[in-house]
Amino acid sequence: MKYRFMDLAACPMCKHFPLELYVIEERTYPEREQEIRKLLERFKPPLCELYCYRLQTPVGKKIEEVGSAAPCAECLKVEVVTGVLYCPNCGRWYPIIDEIPRMLPDNLRKREEDLRFLRKYQDRLPEKIVRHGKPWNLRGS
Repeated sequence: MKYRFMDLAACPMCKHFPLELYVIEERTYPEREQEIRKLLERFKPPLCELYCYRLQTPVGKKIEEVGSAAPCAECLKVEVVTGVLYCPNCGRWYPIIDEIPRMLPDNLRKREEDLRFLRKYQDRLPEKIVRHGKPWNLRGS
């Protein structure tokens, strides 16, 4: 998942924006350098409109605070491989697995798959997700 996605992501259940981002693993793609240079010649930083999550997580730093100092060139080389998107409004969490945010409504999620994810990464995620997150958590399992 690109960090830029956070400028668009809203909770599919309650529609809250912005979400919080908890990064467990990221991967850098240096081979994107030339492609990124071309992009930045056409569009001047900052590329994100509202928040820069590359500078600050779990809640992004406001773009007006960052201005042209946004690290767009470096950010575009990086993908979040594993992590969690969290809605502070309704308490729901959504896993990021293999660079793909799985932002499904509750009725389409797989409980056992989500609980396996939580068990695997519980030491790297906040208690509000692990023990209190919706639609399920490790408090009762």
